[in-house]
Amino acid sequence: MTTGTAATELTFSIGTTRFDEEYSPSSGSRITTNFANLARGENRRENLRGALTMIDRRFNDLADWDNPERDRYSVELEIVSVDLHLDARDGGPGFPLIEILDVQILDRATGRRIPGIAGNNFSSYVRDYDFSVVLPAHKASGAPGIPSDFGDLHGKLFQLFLASDVYRERFAQPPVICISVSTNRTYTRLDNRHPVLGVEYQQDALSLTDEYFGRMGLQVRYFMPRGSVAPLAFYHCGDLLNDYSDLALIGTISTMEAFQKIYRPEIYNANAAAGHVYRPSLENADHSVTGIAYDREERSRLALAQAGLTEERFLTPYRAVLDAWAADR
Repeated sequence: MTTGTAATELTFSIGTTRFDEEYSPSSGSRITTNFANLARGENRRENLRGALTMIDRRFNDLADWDNPERDRYSVELEIVSVDLHLDARDGGPGFPLIEILDVQILDRATGRRIPGIAGNNFSSYVRDYDFSVVLPAHKASGAPGIPSDFGDLHGKLFQLFLASDVYRERFAQPPVICISVSTNRTYTRLDNRHPVLGVEYQQDALSLTDEYFGRMGLQVRYFMPRGSVAPLAFYHCGDLLNDYSDLALIGTISTMEAFQKIYRPEIYNANAAAGHVYRPSLENADHSVTGIAYDREERSRLALAQAGLTEERFLTPYRAVLDAWAADR
């Protein structure tokens, strides 16, 4: 898909990388991605194998019908890297805009591969820039709230990608992004219960992440699946409860819950489940660790460094072009 002014076309290309125990980040991959963090160090293969085992076990635990041994299914993951090309006529590589995760489900009983949901994890250079550079600068200036256009460009670029031929040819359904709840909000359990997603929670107010994803055209619902100890945030643009099959939803739950147990064990590997009213905290000492190495501090440092590169190599040289394009949207 192309769009923009007469002088500029915005197009996309995608590449995929299998995420398995042999995975090694490519030179062009964002080094702040959670995938890359797990795949570094002397224990990289054990880290990856442990994460994949957690995903498969959780999937079979939730997909327990016609699955007496709890080993019928295996989850296969691909990292989808999206490059933005500001002018296709110039040729050459594009700017690495986002990375998402695609899920496929292998049914060992039939040999069939079942499509899961695209999205799941979400990684973005421009989002890192917004949160690591723009927002701190705004706060340091003493200005209240957040900038009026915070996340506007990022949201428009994301929605352009979803509307592109590149996305539609590769994925049959809209994405679902599944991440952690906010530690700055309180969640209350509702009476609504879904057979796969579990019991629904509602936040007391929109978080900054909710608002940011709203600029991307995504709304949020919070569910705590059976056997989970905390709700997950599901960002979606379609009908979350009816657009996706049970197995597809289980693919997202099992994948992202396993990652969150590694990334945020204080919340998702807590020893006590969320109650009727829940306030998540990274200060919770009553939790178990997975034994899978993940360096949160390193990721924060790298996010700031890569935000600077985004400003230098993308936003500053193309600011006029991007602003002109965004103004027409």
